[in-house]
Amino acid sequence: MALFTKLKTAIPHWRSTHYLLVGLFIVVILLEYSTPPPYIFGYLYIGAVLLASAQLSRTGVIWITTIAVALTLLNLIIPGVEPITTVTLANRAITVMALIVTAWLSDRMQHYEKVMIRQQVLIGTQVQLAKIREDFVATLTHDLKTPLLGAIATLNAFQSEQFGPITAAQRRAIAVMVRSHQMTLKLVETLMDVYRNDTEGLHLNPCPVDMMAIAEEAIVQLSPLAASRQVHLYLNQGNSDFRQAYWVNADPFQLQRVFTNLMTNAINHSRRSSKVEVVISSRHDNCQVQILDDGQGIPAADIPHLFERFYQAQGDRQAKGTGLGLYLSRQIIEAHGGKIWAAQRSPQGARFGFSLPIHTPTLVTLGSHPQP
Repeated sequence: MALFTKLKTAIPHWRSTHYLLVGLFIVVILLEYSTPPPYIFGYLYIGAVLLASAQLSRTGVIWITTIAVALTLLNLIIPGVEPITTVTLANRAITVMALIVTAWLSDRMQHYEKVMIRQQVLIGTQVQLAKIREDFVATLTHDLKTPLLGAIATLNAFQSEQFGPITAAQRRAIAVMVRSHQMTLKLVETLMDVYRNDTEGLHLNPCPVDMMAIAEEAIVQLSPLAASRQVHLYLNQGNSDFRQAYWVNADPFQLQRVFTNLMTNAINHSRRSSKVEVVISSRHDNCQVQILDDGQGIPAADIPHLFERFYQAQGDRQAKGTGLGLYLSRQIIEAHGGKIWAAQRSPQGARFGFSLPIHTPTLVTLGSHPQP
């Protein structure tokens, strides 16, 4: 029924187009064949070609162009009242070329319009899918975060013996459950942040930050995880034996997340009784941070893709992750105008690093006052 309705509306439109084409051809033919060959009216066939290009199929345009070219050339011998000169032949040839070029350009334009329409539809579909994905992720992360927080609070209450005394074995089991729930909660928050950064951009609150202080805080936070895996954490300052500050202009919270993500990655991929080393140094007006582990290393084919979203290396590294931590770290470092990378260590292990421009804090002289 729908097809019949479409045909019913299309047939009158098809007929009107053909009536217009026939009318155009009749007018041009009368002008062409009632005048001597030096008077060229074949250019008027361009109107018919353009109309056919707008309303008919490619086959219809080819037929209209072919008929127009044939009629233009036929006018050389009909009505045959004057001899054919070189100028007349040249003018007719130019007219034929104009008709052919018009048909070709019209066909190209229609092709480009169809491609643009397809691209617009595709972009609209992608935007709609992205919106659905964002809504789904926001809803999912919210729905997951609420029960996780409730479970952690309940487990903490058990640990503090609010529901009665617990044994040492129960305390250890509850501690494992709390860590597991906290890791899941961190994953949910990371997922939410990644999608928010992709859609809204990463909002920073930069201020002068000592990179050494951030690294020391990250080591303190990750010491329990390292101890559970029997991994030793070390903090070095390149070739210096004395603690010194490395100032950068950065968001402390976001920078802390980068340290945590890269160090957690190194700890999880390290062998037991091995070490993870954090090396901070200055290089070419940049503060450079490297996190070194003694694990299985990274296959060369995986290195260019490590910081892509959800990418997981295919090598035999011991622990597997979601691929979100490294992607989020890249988002944060690039938002600060820095660079992040990964490389294989020799003879074994991995090297993750990033660099940020060094910031020199403004020193205020004691006893001085700002000028009004």
